[in-house]
Amino acid sequence: MSVDLGPYLDAVPQVVVDRLRSARHVLAVSHENPDADTLGATLAVVRLVEALGGRADAVCGDPVPPLYAFMAGIERFRLNPDPAAAYDLVVLSDCGSLERIGEVGARHAELFERPPRVIIDHHASNDASGEADWIDPGAAATCEMATLLAVRLGVDLASGDGALAAALMAGIVMDTATFAHPNATPRTLVVSAALVEAGAPLSDISRRLYRTKPDAQLRLFGIVLDRLQSADDGRVIWSSLTEADIAATGAERAHSEGIIDLLSQAEAAEVAILFKEAGRSTRVSVRTKPGGVDATVLTGRFGGGGHARAAGASIEAPLDEARPPVLAEANRLVARLAR
Repeated sequence: MSVDLGPYLDAVPQVVVDRLRSARHVLAVSHENPDADTLGATLAVVRLVEALGGRADAVCGDPVPPLYAFMAGIERFRLNPDPAAAYDLVVLSDCGSLERIGEVGARHAELFERPPRVIIDHHASNDASGEADWIDPGAAATCEMATLLAVRLGVDLASGDGALAAALMAGIVMDTATFAHPNATPRTLVVSAALVEAGAPLSDISRRLYRTKPDAQLRLFGIVLDRLQSADDGRVIWSSLTEADIAATGAERAHSEGIIDLLSQAEAAEVAILFKEAGRSTRVSVRTKPGGVDATVLTGRFGGGGHARAAGASIEAPLDEARPPVLAEANRLVARLAR
């Protein structure tokens, strides 16, 4: 491999390397409402463990959205761990706690708590502090970290006819919007170059994740965009997505992905917010402009987290009740900006 990742490998904690090397049967878990980063990192963990001679099960508490069907090995995800398996390690990818993996964690609480654990995550709001909790907010994606882990473990990034590299690239493409977000660093680009060299089809992955949408999803986007509202001369903008919208367009819940990124393109908006109805709860997605409001401060007020420019929260209240306090906090934070 001509791309040298050696200068970045010290970022991988030795305890993470040791636990992966010694594990014989790993439970690799993604977060709920999965995206390409958590799925790609989890699939990578599975492939790394197997390359080292162990076994691994991939678990996601929610069904994997059809958008990610192109990822090799995606069919390996199961909704629940094997209750009869003797797991000797749990690896959480792209999340910081068992709460973030959803109801599957509650259903199998004892099974998840019993083995040692590794956490691999890049969210700045993650305050996990276990011995093998590897949190790197400087990484653009958890898949960027997992790539370095693969090299530290001596696993060929081209293994599986490029499937490992492709899974890792999918996560980086998703979390950087194909390197358009300010979280893409020189290390991100070098890691991505190594993945392309290992066989990751960058152009195809970017097309599938960002430039391919079914008609129902486009209709759903249209409804939400038509509902756009703003305050403070457009410095705060928001829209809402209801379950009735999904039913009316024939879309799926997963088709709401990407709407918040469209809202964030509003020229004057310092804060863009999407409120999504989820039964009796409301999910809130936030995007902010560089140098302005910290999205984790806004969502943290409501028990959420993420990154400075992109964060989210889940509020145990109907949409109409959840919206006002979030907007009030957004307006307060924007009003404090000097620009």
